[in-house]
Amino acid sequence: MTELEFILSKEQRVKPFDVESVRKEFPILSARVHGKPLTYLDNAATTQKPQSVIDAVQRYYKEENSNVHRGVHYLSELATKKYEGARSKIKKYVNAASEKEIIFTRGATDSINLVAATFGRKNIHAGDEVLITGMEHHSNIVPWQMLCEENGAALRVVPISDSGEIILEEYVRLLSEKTKIVAISHVSNALGTINPIKKMIELAHSRMIPVLVDGAQGAPHLNIDVQELDCDFYAISSHKIYGPTGFGVLYGKENLLEAMPPYQGGGDMIRSVTFEKTIFNDLPYKFEAGTPHIDGAIGFGAAIEYLNQYDWKEIEMHEQLLLQHATAQISAIDGLTIIGTAKEKAGVVSFVLEDVHPHDIGTILDQEGVAIRTGHHCAQPVMDRYGIPATARASFALYNTNEDIDALVNGIKKVKEVFHV
Repeated sequence: MTELEFILSKEQRVKPFDVESVRKEFPILSARVHGKPLTYLDNAATTQKPQSVIDAVQRYYKEENSNVHRGVHYLSELATKKYEGARSKIKKYVNAASEKEIIFTRGATDSINLVAATFGRKNIHAGDEVLITGMEHHSNIVPWQMLCEENGAALRVVPISDSGEIILEEYVRLLSEKTKIVAISHVSNALGTINPIKKMIELAHSRMIPVLVDGAQGAPHLNIDVQELDCDFYAISSHKIYGPTGFGVLYGKENLLEAMPPYQGGGDMIRSVTFEKTIFNDLPYKFEAGTPHIDGAIGFGAAIEYLNQYDWKEIEMHEQLLLQHATAQISAIDGLTIIGTAKEKAGVVSFVLEDVHPHDIGTILDQEGVAIRTGHHCAQPVMDRYGIPATARASFALYNTNEDIDALVNGIKKVKEVFHV
C-alpha cells in the first residue's frame, strides 16, 4: 500500500466520534467495583483495551502462534507477516520516513535506556552535559544519571514554573557546546503540561544538539508526526495507547540509528557469527535481540487500527472538554488545590486536599468505584518542586465522560465528609 493509498483508506475509515459507542468497545468498562459501576480515571498509568485488541492477541495464540523471521513453515510466515505488518502501521502512525526507524522495545522506559546505552555511551564523555527538565518521569532521569556517573558527564535540569511550565529562558541559557543531548517529555505524567517541544527541538538543533522526546504521555493524547516535529528520537509505550503491556517503540532518525552500536546481543540482531567476529544485522533488527514480544506488536498494531477509525481532532477535542469540565468542577471544592496549571495541558488533573493524604483519597474513591492514581507518579523531583509528598491524579482517555468526572467529584466530597474537612 502506498502512502497515498493509506491516507485515502484512512479517510474512508474515519467515523464520527461518539463516546457512548466507544465505551461499548471496551469490555472492562461494564465492570462493577465494590458494588459500584467502574469509573476508570487512571489512564496515565495504563489505558483499557478495546475488544479488537483483545481479539487480535487471542487470535495470535489460537491461530497464528509461531516464532518470527526464522521459519519457512506456514505459521511462522503468518506470524512474521502480522508482526512486520504492525511495524508498517506504526511507521505510518507516527509518520516516520522508513520502517528502519521503528525499533520494537519493551516500552518507553526501555526505549530511553536504549538511547542512553548506545548513543549515550558512544557520544557523551567526561565534561559533557545531558539536559533534561524538572518535570521528567524517573524513566527519563535515571538512565541519564547512570550514564553521567559512568562517563563523568553532568546532568543539567531546566527548572519549571509554579504553574508547571518549562522556563524557556532557562532552557536557552543551559544549552551550550557541552550539551550532547536534550531529553524532554512531550507531556508531563504528573502535571499534564504539554511542552513546546517543537520550539525546544528547533532551539537545540540550532546548536546541532540532538533531542530525545519521551512520548509516553504525548502519544496517547496528541497526533504525533515525528518528521514535522523533527525530533531525533521519540519513545512510546503501547499500553498507554490502548495496546498490550510490555511493548513499545523507539523512533530514531535512520542516520543516528545506523551510527549507534547494538543495545543487546543474541539472536535476530546478527547477520553472521563466528567465534572471531560477529556481523550485526541491518536496521531495525540490529536493536531487537532475541524472540520479540510478538503478540505485543500484533496487539499494538490492532490498537492503531482501532484509533485510525476516528479523526484525531475529535479525540483531542473530547479530551480537552473533559479536562475543562474536570478543572472547573474540582477547582470549586473547598480545600482542594490543583498541582499543575499550565496553559497547555493534556487530560491530567493532579490535586491535593487539605489535611487528607492522597492515599486516603484514593482508598475512599475506590470504595465508590472510582479508580485514580495516588503517590509521586514516578516523578519525585516534581513533588519536591511543590513541597508535597504526593498527589491524587485523575487522567482521562477517549472513553471517559462528564459522568465519570461527576462521580470523581462526588467521591471527593465523600472524602471530605469522612475526614470532616
